[in-house]
Parts: sequence; C-alpha cells; structure tokens
Amino acid sequence: MAVNNQPTPQVFEGMPLPRAVLTLSLPTVASSLVMVLYSLADTCFVGLLGDPVQNAAVTLAAPVLLAFNAVNNLFGVGASSMMSRALGRGAQDEVRTSAAVGFYSAAFCAAAFSLLYLAFRRPFLGLLGANEATRAGTADYLFYTVALGAVPSIINVVLAYFVRAEGASLHASIGTMSGCFLNIALDPLFILPGGFGMGAAGAGLATLLSNTAACLYFFLLLARRRGKTFISLNPRRLARCGRVLRGVCAVGVPAAVQNLLNVTGMTVLNRFTAAFGPAAVAAMGIAHKVSMVPVQVALGFSQGIMPLVGYTFASGNRPRMKRAVLLAGRMMTGFMLAVTALLYAFAAPLSALFMRDATVVAIAAPLLRGMSFSLPFLCLDFLGVGVFQACGMGKNALFFALLRKIVLEIPALFLLNRLFPLYGLAYAQLAAETVLAAASLLVLHSLFRKPRL
Repeated sequence: MAVNNQPTPQVFEGMPLPRAVLTLSLPTVASSLVMVLYSLADTCFVGLLGDPVQNAAVTLAAPVLLAFNAVNNLFGVGASSMMSRALGRGAQDEVRTSAAVGFYSAAFCAAAFSLLYLAFRRPFLGLLGANEATRAGTADYLFYTVALGAVPSIINVVLAYFVRAEGASLHASIGTMSGCFLNIALDPLFILPGGFGMGAAGAGLATLLSNTAACLYFFLLLARRRGKTFISLNPRRLARCGRVLRGVCAVGVPAAVQNLLNVTGMTVLNRFTAAFGPAAVAAMGIAHKVSMVPVQVALGFSQGIMPLVGYTFASGNRPRMKRAVLLAGRMMTGFMLAVTALLYAFAAPLSALFMRDATVVAIAAPLLRGMSFSLPFLCLDFLGVGVFQACGMGKNALFFALLRKIVLEIPALFLLNRLFPLYGLAYAQLAAETVLAAASLLVLHSLFRKPRL
C-alpha cells in the first residue's frame, strides 16, 4: 500500500462536523438544482411554443437521458467511492488507478451508447412511447442529446464525481453549473422562433454544447491542478487494474442497476400516460420536472456527504460518520416537509409557469400534488443508499433498488392506474418510498450498532 504524501483535505478530519456536512453538501445541492433548472428550462422554452407535441417529445426522451445516469453511477459513483475509501486508508496509488479506470470505462460506454442508439433508432423510439405525432420531435431531440451528446454528457458528470471525492465539492459544482447556465442561455436562442426556431431539436443542441463546455472546464481544472490532485487520467494505469475494477463494479453495478430500473419505471409511467393523449404526457412531464427540484436536493445532500462517509468509514472514525449521517437526515427531512406543503398549496400556479394551455395545467396540478407526498420519505431512502454506496456495500444498495422498482413502484403503477386512471400514477412513488424509508432507518440503525463497521 502506497502511503499518501499529500495532505488530507481538512473537510474530512479537522473541520467541525456541521460545517463539513454543509461544505460538501451545499455545492452539490446547488449544482443538482441548477441541473434541474436547465431541464426545466427545456420544458419551459419548448412550452412557450404552445405546441403540446413538442413538449411531449422532450418528455418522452427523458428516460434516455436518465439512462445516462446508469453509466454515471457505474463509473462515477463506483470509482469515487473507491477513491474516498482509499484516501481514508492512505492508498494513493489506488486513488489514481480508480480515477483512470472510471474515466476510460465511462468514455467507452458513452460511445457505445451513441452507436447503439443510431443502430436501433426506430424500435427505440417505439419503446419510448413515441407515436406518429411525437416521433419526429423526439428523434430530433435525441439526435443531439444521445447520438452526438452521450460522451460529453456522461464524462462531465463522472469527472465531477472524481473532483468531489477529493473533498473539492465547490470545484465540482462550478464545473457542472457552468454547463447548466450555458444551456439555459442557449435554449431561447435555439428553441424559439425569434432565434433559430428549432423547437425540441434546439433544446437538444443547447444540451450538447453545454455538456461539452462542462467537460472542457474539468479538463482545464485537472491540468491546472496537476501535481496537487490524486485524479489521474493516465491510460497506463489500466494495465493492472483488475482488483480496482472489481471494487468499482461492486459499488457501481448496483448503482447502475438502480438507474436502469428508474428508466424502466419512467418508461412504464410514460407509456401509461401516453394512452391519455399528448396533453396528459405534457402534464406528466411538467409535474415530474417540478417535483424533481426537491428530489435533486435530497440526492445532492446524500451524494455530497458520500466522500465524508466513505473516508471516515475506511479510516475507522465511526462516531464522526454516524453523526454526519444523522445530521444530514434531520436537515433533509425538515426541508422536505416544508417543500411538500408548498408544492401542495401552489401546484396549479407552478404548473402554469411551464405551459399556458388550461387543459395541461388542469391535469398537471393534481399530478404534482400526488408526487409531493413522497418527498419526506424519499430523502431517507436516498440517504440510506448513499451510505451503502460510500461504504462499498453494493449488495444493500442493489436490494433497495430492486425493492423500489420491481417489488413496489412498478406494480403500484399498474394497480393505481387501473383504480384511478391517470391520476393514480402520481401516487405510485409514495407507495414505494414509505416502505423504503422505514427499511432504510432499520438498516442504518443496525449498521450503527455494530461494534465494528
């Protein structure tokens, strides 16, 4: 084991715990919110066209972009978890090898993603639920975001995970947010008639350019910090990477499966919704994207503390790890209860921000209210899964992923849609997350009571 000859980031050991949790989590939350903001910007600017078909095209394409997270989590979460735990043990070579393995594996999978989409485009569009009315717009959007954009979209997120694993959460967030702000600035130029008037295709082109810019930021950051960072993109480190790759996959594969199941769940949701027409699809897209704002806060908080949890787990500092998790849980739950109340009270005006069609708003508001009830439970589920990933407990994370989608949420979609057509779909996540929150608390309680982690 090579001993780390560089100073350990203060945030992992010397910084007071509340400050350390906020230092790591707030930039991650901010970048997550900005990512949702630019996703909402796509919906908002496309919605200004007053064409539900164009808005439905962006909504139907969403599962494909969510599928990118499977690669992000496989090599971003997997490699960054290895990096943080290796830092806790002082294993410098393992940190660098983990970064190289994660980077080149993610780049290869992203390129394969693009080629597979191009080869099987027509059946793929049918699987997403695109019909004659929405097929052209969906295909145009996916051309820029997938056929051309898979590599920059995935690589910039994976590099952000690596930078965050060293404790540099602010730098990771700046890189992510710079691309998002660029996307927001380009959206009206490419989408609206006053600019290039490309509609949904313009939203895809703006996403491609912004993700490319974010990649450039991270490459320049790593070049500037050469000699001061553990992150290595040297391909020669792949020569003897078998053990590291197995460690990355032990955490990354369950995380990737979780996201693939999320894609499956969203695809099932969209196919059910598509049966009610383009207005219902557009409404579901609006409700889902508004609810994703607090979801990303919960996700950002759980991901933000992962480097701290992984480091303290590997270094044996169990009390600091336990206090960090409990503090994050209290913060997240309180915030989500407040957000649930706000979304319930202002569902209609929030939905109207994205489309002026009265029919779409009338459908979106009750859907958003139903989705909001799951948020306080969802944050506890995310926290538990984040702890499992940080500590290398991939089997626990995989169990939760299977329980969430296969056992609970997807069957609930079938049942609730039959009992309460369309509107019942909004409550499927609540049915799943209440069970998962209870399970998360039980597993974390058992983990903290163990004499040794």
